[in-house]
Amino acid sequence: MNLAEFSAQLPKGDLWIFGYGSLMWSPCFGYTRKALGRAHGYHRALCILSTRYRGTRLKPGLVMGLCRGGSCWGMAYRLDPQRTRRALASLWSREMNRRVYAPRLIPVRLASGRTVRALAFVADPAHPAYVAELDLHGRARLVAQGIGARGPCVDYIRRTLDHMHEVGVRDPHLERILHAALALRQNGGHESGSLACAPAPSAARQPEARAAGAVLRRAARRPRRAVARR
Repeated sequence: MNLAEFSAQLPKGDLWIFGYGSLMWSPCFGYTRKALGRAHGYHRALCILSTRYRGTRLKPGLVMGLCRGGSCWGMAYRLDPQRTRRALASLWSREMNRRVYAPRLIPVRLASGRTVRALAFVADPAHPAYVAELDLHGRARLVAQGIGARGPCVDYIRRTLDHMHEVGVRDPHLERILHAALALRQNGGHESGSLACAPAPSAARQPEARAAGAVLRRAARRPRRAVARR
């Protein structure tokens, strides 16, 4: 689905955006209202290999996706009706260039008690960049090694957690991954035992088309090492 097709399906009235990762602290659009909100039926997960913004093809990082099940706190933004087209174009360029997400209108309950339908970018589990069965240690190693066009993956996770803490929300699992990743970087574990992935062939749908499988195979073969607690 392209932007024109998606825009044609949007209902009339206010359009809200639900941010659960970097959109919480770095939105790429103007808005008229910002409010804490909770999406039911979806949860935040580190499940998308990043080969551009927070990693490379040889050393991918790991970024967040919205996955089915549970619930997720995030920030809801009401777009300026006069700038909706421009805001959607910016979002599409940022989130949909690899088609690893599916745009969905999902119910989000605001802190005020009001429920709105907001545009959220849901992870596509069929996409080759999607990582499902990887334990905390494996995810931490990807986070530790990932450095891309927008900087280190650890900074992406840290800023997301910092913003969540500012609004009174915690994610213990994400915190544990960050602490393990920082320990790996301090100990040099992301260098000697990096989960590097060979570039995918040109015929692949995306540059990281086989990277998820390679990461899982390498993580399964490599013995675990104790991670220092921070």
